[in-house]
Amino acid sequence: MRTPRATPVPDPRSPVPDRAATTDRPILDVLTERWSTRLFDGETPIDEDALASALEAARWSPSASNTQPWRFLVARRGTASHAKIVDALVSFNQGWAPDAAALVVFVAATEADGKPLRWSSYDVGQAAAHFTVQAHAAALFTHQMGGFDAGALAASFSLPDTLRPLTVTAVGSLGDFASASEKVQERESAPRTRRPVAESLLLDD
Repeated sequence: MRTPRATPVPDPRSPVPDRAATTDRPILDVLTERWSTRLFDGETPIDEDALASALEAARWSPSASNTQPWRFLVARRGTASHAKIVDALVSFNQGWAPDAAALVVFVAATEADGKPLRWSSYDVGQAAAHFTVQAHAAALFTHQMGGFDAGALAASFSLPDTLRPLTVTAVGSLGDFASASEKVQERESAPRTRRPVAESLLLDD
């Protein structure tokens, strides 16, 4: 089942192939329309209000016992911090991520008061998801990355052992499809697929 297209829309300079998901059941438009792009406008600055709202959405994501283990490193393009994060990415991600208006590192606090936080990674993952959905609703595009050196990133920002980088999210305005590398264009135009819900069900009693 296909839901109607919603904002944001691709840059008219070089339209990106339609990326809306084809769903088996109706879901919210913002979820249907959310996708992880590698195309970012390297000149448009981050929409600060939209970024602040995305961080606020992350703040209000679910948290086990309200421990709120999420921490954020927010670095805007053109800063030394942004360059540090780019340096920690794998080579393929370094090819497109520098254009992102901001890079946000989602960091998990692994303990509190000397006690391990068992669900910290799960909670930070939810915070990242809330961030991306709110960002998309506000016409920002995002891409979460696991391809980075967590140790190097932690060292660059002098993070203690109890703060562990989990993911790096690129965020900004959509860029020009035609100017992207061939490899990026291939990935951006590849069909979006998910296995059916039935194949994920271990029990449906």
